Amino acid sequence: MIKIGFIVEGVCEKLLVESANFQTWANKQSLEICTPVINAGGGGNLCSKNIEPFINKCRIEANPDKIVVLTDLECEPCVTATKARIGVDQIIVAKKALEAWFLADPVAMRRWLKNEEFPGETMPEQTPDMPWEHLKEIAKHHHPKKLGPGRKKKAFAKKMIEQFAFSIERAANHPNCPSARYFLEKLRSYKIL
Repeated sequence: MIKIGFIVEGVCEKLLVESANFQTWANKQSLEICTPVINAGGGGNLCSKNIEPFINKCRIEANPDKIVVLTDLECEPCVTATKARIGVDQIIVAKKALEAWFLADPVAMRRWLKNEEFPGETMPEQTPDMPWEHLKEIAKHHHPKKLGPGRKKKAFAKKMIEQFAFSIERAANHPNCPSARYFLEKLRSYKIL
């Protein structure tokens, strides 16, 4: 088993990495997700001048073979710029934001919307605005009670992961969600090192 330590941008990414579905997937890949998952408390804390304490904490507390940083693209012009901002090699970037991965899982989206007719999001990483705002728009048109994701991203992420059984594998299988696919491919590549 290869031991993977995670430093994540925020609580939503932490929920994903610690989820039972993700842990099961990792175990099938001969990967052990080390604890604790280190929450940097925001993308600004992942810039090259601030990340070293998180890396040290991960090394000391989780003792991994590899350290992976999971962050959002947000408004950076490209993944390369985000990686340069952080200044570490093992970085995985959710394009725009983690919520794009939720948009890419049609099963979880249909469960959340209580709408089996929802056709799915065709371009989850290329929403006209941030994925969080796009989720609100989708709810207006496809949820029977017009209920949006709420005000708190953490509460919504928790529901998507636990109640609606979000699957990173389904998101990675979406033809237009390459960052989720890259996330799983990068992790799979560690088991053969």
